[in-house]
Amino acid sequence: MLRAVPRTPLRCWLPDPPAPPRRLHGSGALRLPPAPCRSRPRPPHAMAAAPALKPLVAVAQVTSTPDKERNFAACAGLVREAAQRGACLVFLPEGFDYIGADTAQTLALAEGLDGDLMGRYARLARDCGVWLSLGGFHERGRDWPTTQRIYNCHALLDPAGRLAAAYRKTHLCDVELEGRVTMKESSFTNPGAEIVAPVSTPAGKLGLAVCYDLRFPEISLALRRAGAEILTYPSAFTVPTGSAHWEVLLRARAIESQCYVVAAAQTGQNHERRTSYGHALVADPWGAVVAQCREGPGLCYAEIDLEYLRRVRREIPVHGHRRPDLYGSVGLAPGP
Repeated sequence: MLRAVPRTPLRCWLPDPPAPPRRLHGSGALRLPPAPCRSRPRPPHAMAAAPALKPLVAVAQVTSTPDKERNFAACAGLVREAAQRGACLVFLPEGFDYIGADTAQTLALAEGLDGDLMGRYARLARDCGVWLSLGGFHERGRDWPTTQRIYNCHALLDPAGRLAAAYRKTHLCDVELEGRVTMKESSFTNPGAEIVAPVSTPAGKLGLAVCYDLRFPEISLALRRAGAEILTYPSAFTVPTGSAHWEVLLRARAIESQCYVVAAAQTGQNHERRTSYGHALVADPWGAVVAQCREGPGLCYAEIDLEYLRRVRREIPVHGHRRPDLYGSVGLAPGP
C-alpha cells in the first residue's frame, strides 16, 4: 500500500500551497512508490478509484570541490537516495563533476563525454533506473586539441545510460562586481552554438539551460515555443548574485513561460576562494516555489502536475497573445 511521505522530508522544505479560493496552486504532496518510476499493478476493480501518481522529480544541492572522486561519491549517494524515494528524474547542478580552484586546474580536470566520469554516471543511471540531468559538465569537445578550451555542457542521460541530449551553455558568465565577484567564463570556455529541442521524459518535456542562461528570457520562451513543460537551470550562483536575484529570476521564468522550473544548485564553500549560494528549488507554472533545499547538501522533491500546467496555460493564454510581428521592431516602424 502506498503511503504519504511527510511534507518535510530530509533536508527539504515544502511550503503549503496558496490558500485563497480560485487561486491556482500546485501540488506539493509527495508519495513513495514501491520502486523507482514504476507503478504497482492494481486489481481491475481498484483502477477507477485510485488516483494516478504524478511523476516525482528530485533536485540536488551539492558542494563540489576540485576532488572529482569525492564529488562523484556525494552525487551518486544523492541519486541513489532519490531513486529509492521514487524519483524518475534527478537533477544535479552546474559543476557537479568538480569546481576547480583556478583556470589551469579547471582545464586539466576536464574530460570528454566519452570519458570515464560520464561512463560512471551512465552506469549509475542504469543501476538506479532514473533519468539524470547533469548540468554543467566540464567537457573537452572535439576541438580541444586546437582550442585548449572547454564547453559547459548540460548532459541528459536516460535510464539506459544513453545520452539523450547535450546542450552547451550559450551565455557565458563574464561578470565583475567591484570588490565582490569577478568571473570571466569566456576566457577558457567556448559558447554553445544552439538551443537544444526539449526532450520527452516521464515527467514532461524538458528544456535544457545552464546557470547564467537564467538571465535571458529569450531562451525560456524559445524552449516554450518548442513544447517545453519543464525548464531546468542547474547553477552555481555566487552569494552576492544569488541573494539578490536567484529566486526572483527563477519564478519569473516560470511565470512568463508557464512551465515548471527546476534549479539544482551548488552550496557552501567549494574551495578557499569560492562560496556558492545554494537554495535549490522548484517553481510551478504559477510562479509558486513548491520545493526548496535548506542549507547544505541534500535533496528536495516535487511532483510534476501537467494537468495543472495545462490549466494555468488555458486560464491565462499568454502564449497565444504574443505579438512576434512587433517584437524587435521598436523605433523601426514609420512615424504617424
